[in-house]
Amino acid sequence: MTLLIISPDYASHLLPLATLGTAWAEAGERVVVATGPATASIVDAFGFERVNLQLGRGSNPGVIRAEDQPTGEDDALRGFFEATRHGLVETMRFQAAARLNDLMWDPVNTARAVQRVVDSVGADQVIVDHLAFSARLALTAQGTPHADVVLGHPTALPVGDEVYGYPAAWPRAFSPDAGELADLRALCERVSATFTADWNDALHQLAPSVAASENAFSEHGDSLLLNYPGELHDPARTALLPRHTFLGSSVREEPSDAEVDAWLAASDAPLVYVSFGSFLSVRDDVMVRVLAALAQLDVRVAVAIGSASRAALGELPSHWLVREFLPQVTLLQSAAAAVTHAGNNSVTEAMTNGVPLLALPFSTDQFAGAAALENSGFADALAPNTATVDELRDALARVLSPNPSARAALDALAASLTSTPGKRRALESFETVSPT
Repeated sequence: MTLLIISPDYASHLLPLATLGTAWAEAGERVVVATGPATASIVDAFGFERVNLQLGRGSNPGVIRAEDQPTGEDDALRGFFEATRHGLVETMRFQAAARLNDLMWDPVNTARAVQRVVDSVGADQVIVDHLAFSARLALTAQGTPHADVVLGHPTALPVGDEVYGYPAAWPRAFSPDAGELADLRALCERVSATFTADWNDALHQLAPSVAASENAFSEHGDSLLLNYPGELHDPARTALLPRHTFLGSSVREEPSDAEVDAWLAASDAPLVYVSFGSFLSVRDDVMVRVLAALAQLDVRVAVAIGSASRAALGELPSHWLVREFLPQVTLLQSAAAAVTHAGNNSVTEAMTNGVPLLALPFSTDQFAGAAALENSGFADALAPNTATVDELRDALARVLSPNPSARAALDALAASLTSTPGKRRALESFETVSPT
């Protein structure tokens, strides 16, 4: 039996998807990954076969920099980074306006390339990233049964009266203007209508007999896999979801890192891990304030600076671990707390290890993710553009000393996520089907 995993050329997407594939590999099945060249080394590290497939203009091998992107994509990325400096509404407006280009790139030609891959690989089962719209378009047109994996907060699949791109929730530290929110929702509704028209136009070219979509953002696979703990999801919203499985988390195994292992063994002081992920690490102005707050606490710190300017961070304590990239899963296994942008990988990996968070969301589903953590008592959430050093320090002190009930609930969640890993949940939920 052959499992085909279809992923954009982004490490943050491929890592959890490939981790799911290890359940099939452990069962003796063949696993093939269709993705771009930037993440080829990740596929090799998992020991899977790779088929080249470009699903978009951009790529991200682990740390993304605008200057490394193709012409056009570089300016779009710089525009996004600038928008995050102006807050929730401005960021979401920028992303909504850009959505027509970055979510369904060259849809007909890309879809046909996906269909050729499915046929050439001889896939019996297909798993695809939910945000790979051109790939899901191809599978829908071809009539290929598939599971799509929502790698972000579940609101990436709108239900009820939700509109894609409009935040379903945000933490208490954010207070967007009501008029600006109304304008944002209207923009997201226009984008949704245009995106759906483009989806239907491409679908008609690929398969004229297939019924048009009423809302392309609400389309989903035959099986829906949510890389998120069901315990954190609003039960009322869960009731609105189509048939689905909450995977909990898809936590990868990391190779040993001698420097990190030695650093961990050198002290038993509380460890705080800091990372804004592969994109938002560019916001070194926020990281400077976070590190200044941590310097006032009796902790040791591991900082993955990503694309942040090392010079902008200034002089840091010599006993801190500071690198462009760090083994996040390994460090979270020893962390007392973590500071995060509330990206899905960071959140799910922290929850799996029972690590409380200081969440500083910048964009998209990070707001809903941070709000859910805040409501569960597993995180403090602040607005990254306005939080002062003193506010960050006080929040970190609270996160490092959670109340007993929150600590017990977080421990119970971690026990659930580790006892039944996401890859096992995915394999158990998957129905054996063959492409037509």
